[in-house]
Amino acid sequence: MRDTRGRAGWTRWAYALALTCALALTACSREAPEDAIRAQVVALQAAIEHRSASDVADVLDEDFIGPQNMDRRAARQMAAVLMLRHQRIGVLTGPVDVTLQGEDRATVRTRAALTGGDGSALLPDSAQAWRIESGWRLRDGVWRITSLTWTPVLQ
Repeated sequence: MRDTRGRAGWTRWAYALALTCALALTACSREAPEDAIRAQVVALQAAIEHRSASDVADVLDEDFIGPQNMDRRAARQMAAVLMLRHQRIGVLTGPVDVTLQGEDRATVRTRAALTGGDGSALLPDSAQAWRIESGWRLRDGVWRITSLTWTPVLQ
């Protein structure tokens, strides 16, 4: 009769090694919250530049609230109107500051200006840069904007 204790020990060790590798790969594949939020900010910028109001709305949480009680639907409509007015839209942003609040909430602050036409005309016609603050929530594994305020940088 053969001694199988060595083989059983080897099997357990191989199983433990495989499990450890799987857990390590899973941990590595998950984005850090700040990186995931920054990716969503880039996605929002791309949605605006590609003139896709529906992609803009995709970054907004279902409970989104903006200035003057603007909801997600009104924000999408505002984006659509802006996109109909201007053939080309660009977004110029400053540094993006992400502040995490627990595991599922964050605040993002930045400055931005929108450009239209050939990329040199600022939107709106008042040629204003904006301070932007947004609240974010992690829901179903995706970071989305729950609140948004913007104030003119120059006043």
